Amino acid sequence: MNEELLLEVEDGIATLTFNRPERLNALTRTMLSGLHTHLTALAGDPEIGCIVLTGNGRAFCSGGDVRVQAAVAGKSEQSPEQRTDQLRASMEASRLLHDMPKPTIAMLNGVAAGAGMSLALACDLRIAGESARMTTAFAKVGLSGDYGGTYFLTQLVGPAKARELYLTAEMLDASRLLAMGLVSRVVPDTALVAETMKLAGTFAAGPRIAYRYIKRNIKVAEADTLSDALDSEAFGMLRCRESADHAEAARAFVEKRPPVFTGR
Repeated sequence: MNEELLLEVEDGIATLTFNRPERLNALTRTMLSGLHTHLTALAGDPEIGCIVLTGNGRAFCSGGDVRVQAAVAGKSEQSPEQRTDQLRASMEASRLLHDMPKPTIAMLNGVAAGAGMSLALACDLRIAGESARMTTAFAKVGLSGDYGGTYFLTQLVGPAKARELYLTAEMLDASRLLAMGLVSRVVPDTALVAETMKLAGTFAAGPRIAYRYIKRNIKVAEADTLSDALDSEAFGMLRCRESADHAEAARAFVEKRPPVFTGR
């Protein structure tokens, strides 16, 4: 068992928890390997309807472990190309969080810095406690950024603001995160788990086929043309119309009752 990354599954919700609270959940190779493995499995698990990513203690994730990075700097026997390939492979965790056909939520219980911020931004939604903070952080330790942070931040706030936040590595508190649209909502720290799990439960019990194609449509809209987006929407709508979930929702509407979705 990987004690540095915990997995809990309940009622269709998979919660992944960074578990190095003594180091503010700074990332290790073991954590990143486990994250990739778990996300790959969860993406294809029909019993899972929502993934929640969070941290243990007073931080979400403080990014890479700078102490470890300093200790091994310049000592690797691998070529730059080999190290690049290794880092790129581990960064697939961000793509999985962003692209998987299920809603993903970052539950921000404290600071999210560097790669920790990148992973939070990779999720579909971010629910922040009042003590949550974010910073790109990389420039402060002479690094340029990884795990898709430049992509996600640019998509969310635009290139000019993304440049500012990466170049200055400014720390943003919860109120500013909300004002900039970097988090979906801010709740009292004491209500963070309850509010996040309530939303996750709604997704887990929701129309999973529709969620899949909603995420696909938005992915197309991020990078492709209007024509591509219309093609994606047309295919998704036809697929959803053929689903048992749509038929159930239509019956429930006529019968004036809540629908019971089955993910089919």
